[in-house]
Amino acid sequence: MSRTITVKFGGTSLADASQIRKAAEIVKANPERKYLVASAPGKRFSDDVKVTDLLYSCYSEFARGNDYSEVLAKIKERYASIITELGISFDIGAEIDAIEQELRTYPPADYLASRGEYINSKIIAEFLGWPFVDAAEVIFFNENGFFDGEKTFMTVNARLRDLPNAVIPGFYGSMPDGKIHTFSRGGSDVTGSIVARSVNADVYENWTDVSGMLSADPRIVDSPRPIEYITYTELRELSYMGASVLHEDAVFPVRKAGIPINIRNTNRPDDNGTLIAASLPSDVKRTPVTGIAGRKGFTSIRVERSQMNGQTGFGARLLYIFSRNGIPFEHCPTGIDTISVVVNSSMFDAKRDEILREIKNELAPDFITIEKNLAVIAVVGEGMVRVKGVAAKIFGSLADAGVNVRMIDQGSDELNIIVGVDESDYESAVKALYRAMIEQ
Repeated sequence: MSRTITVKFGGTSLADASQIRKAAEIVKANPERKYLVASAPGKRFSDDVKVTDLLYSCYSEFARGNDYSEVLAKIKERYASIITELGISFDIGAEIDAIEQELRTYPPADYLASRGEYINSKIIAEFLGWPFVDAAEVIFFNENGFFDGEKTFMTVNARLRDLPNAVIPGFYGSMPDGKIHTFSRGGSDVTGSIVARSVNADVYENWTDVSGMLSADPRIVDSPRPIEYITYTELRELSYMGASVLHEDAVFPVRKAGIPINIRNTNRPDDNGTLIAASLPSDVKRTPVTGIAGRKGFTSIRVERSQMNGQTGFGARLLYIFSRNGIPFEHCPTGIDTISVVVNSSMFDAKRDEILREIKNELAPDFITIEKNLAVIAVVGEGMVRVKGVAAKIFGSLADAGVNVRMIDQGSDELNIIVGVDESDYESAVKALYRAMIEQ
């Protein structure tokens, strides 16, 4: 029985003609790779500018009433170079003219931002000789801007079922009124997942510039161990904490359908990469900890009130204060008479006085303590729950490294243990945890 693989190539994998040729070779090497989701051209070198960033810059100039022709010319030149080097016939001038004509209607920024994927996908379709399917015609959002899965899955399936191959732009879809709407940055990963789910693919291959996920940040840990297998749940935890080679929302469409994701390297196509699945093969052996990831820039607001535990709804009212001020909470460790809310520092700073005033007026706390410059680190692994002494090893390694733990939080599923440390201790903490939990 014929298998179907949906492939998505990221911006660095499609940054220029040379990279597009690599992607084409990968696709042609396996006839099971039938549907390709493309990103806009990314950086060709460290100081380069992504096409999507050029498009946002172009729209910014347009919105301010400034001359945007110079930025648009750079975008045209970038694509013209790709077209020439690929040796295909493609009228980039007509595409740029269409953009300028649409700008006269004052479209939302999402329209212009989406043109990077749109044009690149048309070029790749021409180069491969595959049909082009506009994402705006098959991927839908509702009137509130939320992804409409039921309508999208049905429409994508209907459009692609009779096409042996197709190229679909990532990152965007359309609103009920037909206007373009985008996912958040990196949303081409989500499009790839949607297409894989819609065609019931056997595998969703996500091609990028790294050979899968690493067990720690290589900017902190020298040559961290690659992650060969990881579950959807572990991926979500690590991605949320910043260890991301995949948009965090890309998991949801394929997870429900049980479709594995394979992170692969366009520049090293023979590498196996990282396989993400609902559960791991029974013969896979690994350490209890799958990965370590973290982020800086947090503030902890500690609220103390005598006999707080006896006051129904105290915690809910505290969290609602943050919610109505538009600030999501990251973690919420509690004690008998204390509750701490860990939030993004920059978001909190913008509403600090208002939030503190509301807490005092509505909850009458005995004390409010604010701790800034915190970093949060997650130690993640489904195997931790079955191994004794993991927590002792975590905190022992941090103590040995001279790192003071400011906060401890553990998920109810025992999938992760989260520690808060001073930002000045962040790198030392990550290195100590890696040595103790993975490099053993």
